[in-house]
Amino acid sequence: MNTTAALIETEYRLGAHNYKPLDVVLSRGEGVYVWDMEGNRYLDCLSAYSAVNQGHCHPKIFKAMMEQAQKLTLTSRAFRNDQLAHFYEEIAALTGSHKVLPMNSGAEAVETAVKAVRKWGYEVKGVAENKAEIIVCSNNFHGRTMGIVGFSTDPDARTGFGPFAPGFRVVPFGDIDAFRAAINENTVAFLVEPIQGEAGVIVPPVGYFTTVRELCTKHGITLILDEIQTGLGRTGKLLAEEHEAIEADVTLIGKALSGGFYPVSAVLSNSEVLGVLKPGQHGSTFGGNPLACAIARAALKALTEEGMIENSAKMGERFQKGLTDIRSNIIKEVRGRGLMLAVELVPEAGGARKYCEALKQLGILAKDTHGDTIRIAPPLVITAEQVDWAVEQFAKVLASA
Repeated sequence: MNTTAALIETEYRLGAHNYKPLDVVLSRGEGVYVWDMEGNRYLDCLSAYSAVNQGHCHPKIFKAMMEQAQKLTLTSRAFRNDQLAHFYEEIAALTGSHKVLPMNSGAEAVETAVKAVRKWGYEVKGVAENKAEIIVCSNNFHGRTMGIVGFSTDPDARTGFGPFAPGFRVVPFGDIDAFRAAINENTVAFLVEPIQGEAGVIVPPVGYFTTVRELCTKHGITLILDEIQTGLGRTGKLLAEEHEAIEADVTLIGKALSGGFYPVSAVLSNSEVLGVLKPGQHGSTFGGNPLACAIARAALKALTEEGMIENSAKMGERFQKGLTDIRSNIIKEVRGRGLMLAVELVPEAGGARKYCEALKQLGILAKDTHGDTIRIAPPLVITAEQVDWAVEQFAKVLASA
């Protein structure tokens, strides 16, 4: 039977239990809204972890996908295709990058950067073979692959999956003195999120990244910013690095690069780092395929030409103020930047999930993270009226508690 209960039961019976989703089965989406199988409408306040910045089923991205799917979808990189060069040109012009390496998932982009920067460390910086170190931050989230979970500090991500690859040094996020102390002659890179998303939307102290940039330049360290969640308009700027007017040496983007239609990611770099990769040393069957490139081009165009980045800044400010004005003794803190927001609850509130379930009953889908925090990240096309309505629903749930 094709009922909500039957589908949930089948998922539970046949699927690996590596997720614990809210019990809503979605069947349609448009703009900021999604509908379940019973026809109930919800305001999506997660945007598929910021992959749907442009809104669900954006018509121009859909059109580009359909047109390309009827012509050519995959060639592998053994041959050239007529979309890749245009994708390179447009994303380089938009971001000021000198080199681009297209991949599929965000985790693949992170793994690519780790490989490239180690090779750069040996061949350009002169680090002794197999001694390269990359500094990362506690409570980081860069993906789920073996290489990445090895430098995670989340017990759920790590436990039971070892042994792990060496070569990573962990420091507290936002602590410039700890970062400075971790630097040595083998340090090739600092891999960091501009705002930690999975950790609960943790914003670093003002000036942190300005000093990080100065230290990386001084010590010949490659600054890798993981903008897979924070990039492409989410924080009210094209890239979150712009809030402190810095430039990374390597920038990782994904998620909204396709507007939710297809897995697309990219490593954006100066020529020096990606220049160390030679034919046969790294690749991906699907990376840079014509369908992905056509979709990414349309997704970037929608983002920039339709004012979504500016709207993110304005609506984010409105949303954050609305949430901050809620009078409730269970709210510990409201924080964020642009439309990347979080409401952290006091421990006595009994965890954020039950409040997410209560919000679902009122027509809002939001996600709990790290126990006590509700993450809020609606599509960047949200209107003032929709923001105000959402704030009202949060007030009903949080003030009543």
